[in-house]
Amino acid sequence: MGNLDKKMGPGNIALFCLCAVIVIDTLTASASIGVSSIGWWVITIVVFVIPYGLITSELSTTYPGDGGIYDWVKKAFGYKWAVRTTWFYWINVGLWMPAVYIMFAGMFAEIFYPDLSIWAQIAICIALTWFTILICNLSVDIGVWVTNIGAVLKITVISVLGVGGFIYASKHGVANEFSFHAMLPSFDSGIEFLPALVFNLMGFELVATMTKEMKNVHDMPKAVFLSIGITAFLYVFGTVGILMALPSKDIGLVSGIIDTLKTLFGTSALGLFGVKFIGTLALLTFIGNMVTWTMGSSRAAAEAAVDGELPKVVGIMSKKYHTPTGANFITGVLSTTVIVAYALFAQNSDGLFWSVFAFSSCIFLLPYLFMFPSYIKLRVSEPAVVRPFKVPGNLTAQWIMSVICFLVIAQAVVLFIFPQIFSGVIDWAYTGPVLVGVILTVGVGEYILHQAIANKAKEALKNKSLACDAAKFESNN
Repeated sequence: MGNLDKKMGPGNIALFCLCAVIVIDTLTASASIGVSSIGWWVITIVVFVIPYGLITSELSTTYPGDGGIYDWVKKAFGYKWAVRTTWFYWINVGLWMPAVYIMFAGMFAEIFYPDLSIWAQIAICIALTWFTILICNLSVDIGVWVTNIGAVLKITVISVLGVGGFIYASKHGVANEFSFHAMLPSFDSGIEFLPALVFNLMGFELVATMTKEMKNVHDMPKAVFLSIGITAFLYVFGTVGILMALPSKDIGLVSGIIDTLKTLFGTSALGLFGVKFIGTLALLTFIGNMVTWTMGSSRAAAEAAVDGELPKVVGIMSKKYHTPTGANFITGVLSTTVIVAYALFAQNSDGLFWSVFAFSSCIFLLPYLFMFPSYIKLRVSEPAVVRPFKVPGNLTAQWIMSVICFLVIAQAVVLFIFPQIFSGVIDWAYTGPVLVGVILTVGVGEYILHQAIANKAKEALKNKSLACDAAKFESNN
């Protein structure tokens, strides 16, 4: 495990949060909404992210442990809901990793090899998957360094997009209208990308799975809110930068960042170098993101497996590094399988990316439907527990915050599956596969829960039998 004195202080915690939450790969999705995305960002941050950060800070400091969200749900609602929570929280990484690395391969091709075949891109995705697993199987120290570097690179890339966008606009004019009316939230265009805003702001609780690596768990609240402030600014700044340079209708999900860089830097030799250099930094952030999430989610899954609530193989730990190698390996296998399966059906890189992303995002968001009710349940059922950080306000205020956060997550899940629901149109060619994937994943989770219930019943029967034998032995003697 290494020397704890060299592990995570407030700066490391904040950088871990930044690397977990900031996702450059979906920045183009928010920009695709258009200038009204600025209004949506502001509303989402004020109404959802601030309460979410407060709730996360209280839960993390009051109930620290490697299980994170799994521990909180288990304490509030019992192991059955905890099994569902940790299953979704862990397995979504293996489903999300393909989307991230599909975008990596598409951007890599856009920068260096425009004619790179789809199967060559798939090979890159698979290689990156197992490189990620390798990093996560090594010591925590290496993983923390990767997340720290990833956070710094994300800040750098988004800052370049933001600053570059303003410089470009000052010389060439803006590519979109930035009037006050245009910036107001609107349902007129890009509504299918609205849930991406919620997705982009999730993950501040992930660092709670690393509490044993922290110098002081009480550093969590200030680290979380430092990272929330930086994240909010960077997302808005980066989105504005992209919209300064590219008309919203021309922003591709995969090519959008590279197209923006090409517009900002121009076609000179120096400009092309700038595109390749910043583009490469952006690609490296994808690896940092997946390392962060794999580290955190696999630890939560391993914690559940140790308690007999996920298959034993998930709980296998490295004897040398004490990393969750079993959970990490399964994540790698699942990611590889999804990459190959979706490649067989994809029509283009944008379609491939968004289908995989929407499917994995639905699974990713489901645990939060349990987290926010768990918060209010623990507030009601355990009022006497010492809370090093306590969300201000009376119980009514806590209910309001929890309900709002729950509803924001619920609408994001619905919009990921039915993006055109407000127009009364359902595109079953898109919705069908995503919905089937979600149903199958939930079904597998229910089967795992059934096995966990059966195993716990056998264990209880065994313990009862042993207790009876011990009692008989005592009475005979």
